Amino acid sequence: DEILRSLAAPPSAPGQDPHGWRVPVDCVRANELCAGEPSCSSRYRTLRQCLAGRDRNTMLANKECQAALEVLQESPLYDCRCKRGMKKELQCLQIYWSIHLGLTEGEEFYEASPYEPVTSRLSDIFRLASIFSGMDPAANSKSNHCLDAAKACNLNDNCKRLRSGYISTCSKEISATEHCSRRKCHKALRQFFDRVPSEYTYRLLFCSCKDQACAERRRQTIVPSCSYEDKEKPNCLDLRSTCRTDHLCRSRLADFHTNCQASFQSLTSCPGDNYQACLGSYAGLIGFDMTPNYVDASTTSITISPWCSCKGSGNMEEECEKFLQDFTENPCLRNAIQAFGNGTDVNLSPKNPSPPVTVPLKTEKNPALPDDINDSNTMYDMSVITTCTSVQEQGTKLNKSKEQSLCYSETQLTTDTMPDQKTFVDQKGGGSRHWVDRILPVVPILLLKLVL
Repeated sequence: DEILRSLAAPPSAPGQDPHGWRVPVDCVRANELCAGEPSCSSRYRTLRQCLAGRDRNTMLANKECQAALEVLQESPLYDCRCKRGMKKELQCLQIYWSIHLGLTEGEEFYEASPYEPVTSRLSDIFRLASIFSGMDPAANSKSNHCLDAAKACNLNDNCKRLRSGYISTCSKEISATEHCSRRKCHKALRQFFDRVPSEYTYRLLFCSCKDQACAERRRQTIVPSCSYEDKEKPNCLDLRSTCRTDHLCRSRLADFHTNCQASFQSLTSCPGDNYQACLGSYAGLIGFDMTPNYVDASTTSITISPWCSCKGSGNMEEECEKFLQDFTENPCLRNAIQAFGNGTDVNLSPKNPSPPVTVPLKTEKNPALPDDINDSNTMYDMSVITTCTSVQEQGTKLNKSKEQSLCYSETQLTTDTMPDQKTFVDQKGGGSRHWVDRILPVVPILLLKLVL
């Protein structure tokens, strides 16, 4: 055990971490460390044999299998993690799941992410985006942010090349019955989101929109006719099972649940109040069977879903609905997308933000707009003004209405006034004003008598 602990210690300065042997290393490196130590290597082979064709309870009932598991729990393999986009990512993930599928039943509703935790924040993305493109996401509320994002991508050679590549691949017809190669389209999309900095990809995926043409451009970002939509929607649990048979897809889905699972004990509804981690996990799902996308071109709501439904779930319908709602009714994901679109981070949010309002809006599907065409936003602006004016006129009658929440969500970023803030009235002042109101009508009569 002492040898295993010493092997697991990562190279670091003396005293940097008193428990360095428990610090996670990537699974490829952990496998190399284990292979170099005979005891760890033999126990790892034993555990893999134990896992072959056996459930967890049967495996743990075998003393040899249990001993192998106990030794590996003290090895670098037990705590190893992977980096998304690393050179040997697939190999790393295969090693991770070879261990962790034996530590759990393998069919949990949520699985822990095999990836290293994200420590960066959206503020870093905002700063770099302005440096790279010269355009601040929150600089001009009247501009079409999705069009700006496309133009910014075209100014970067790497972004332009890979974006043009996946658009061309996903739009290429194969035959009369098969209008594209979904497999090649997904591969090209994964390359784009893995190799292009998030300063560009996030702006394409999460740009804020104030009219339907802009929102449709955002929806068309991943060429949904090939990468997302299909002839029929499969059952969501079947789609999840298919995803879990692939190490990459399984890992990205587990990462999404880890970083975007709604947490009602945090300010933002996100684990650790980390919008960046949730958006990165969302982008990581694109290019797989579990690819999510905007369900419509609505400007008043953000509804995300994979291409699936819960029809035919039988007695698993409740579990299916819960899985689907992690996309469609996820306050963490919705808040993270809105925060990026508004150019705000956690530290810039109001102390008690009102929950975002989702108002479904039926829209016609429009073809993706070319990058040199502007979209108008007058329709959205007028609808918000009309809604907020009617709320102000009706006052407390709409105290708990969706319309009032919409007005507060639009204004809270620029004011500290809370919806439940009370205004105190000076009763004495009110009484004197009432007295003045009674006296004023008499004054003209007195003046007329004096003149006469």
